[in-house]
Amino acid sequence: MEAAKRMLRQRGYAGLSTRDVAEAAGMPLSQIHYHFGSKQGMILALFEHLNAQLLDRQQAMFNDASLKLSERWDRACDYFDEDIASGYVRVLQELIAASWADAPVAKVIRAGIMGWIDLLAELARRAERSFGGLGPFTAEDIATLVGHAFMGAESLYLLGLEKQGVPVRRALRRFGDLIRLAERGSLAK
Repeated sequence: MEAAKRMLRQRGYAGLSTRDVAEAAGMPLSQIHYHFGSKQGMILALFEHLNAQLLDRQQAMFNDASLKLSERWDRACDYFDEDIASGYVRVLQELIAASWADAPVAKVIRAGIMGWIDLLAELARRAERSFGGLGPFTAEDIATLVGHAFMGAESLYLLGLEKQGVPVRRALRRFGDLIRLAERGSLAK
């Protein structure tokens, strides 16, 4: 899995081969085909493995009652940085692009992303109870917007736009300031 992740980061989905992954892992090519069936099977197994780990991590953080919502947001931003460094963001974005032309990949990616949307919707429902409402938004609206904000930030970051002055990570972090204002009840002031 580590070799597949490393090779995917270096070559992208289109340039990835099971032969290269086998060589990088120091194992026979037949073992990759035996365990995963194909390049697609190997990469989808990698995605599902990484996604499950990160959803568990996020769930644990969201369920930490000692953290305020703003602190959870800050931690999510920290995780964003970690996920870029780990290669997960590249894996996800590569597979999103591949899913546009590959129905089996799309099915797995949609399921993975829905895990995040469901997790965010539950957090938004908690925030709604805490704040006494979400204004004109439903919990699902908030989950969709937050999910898109992070996934869009991932795309912009990978495209190198942050280095060209687009405040990708700074903007996400500053949204935590808005949450802090809502927590203090001073958002409308």
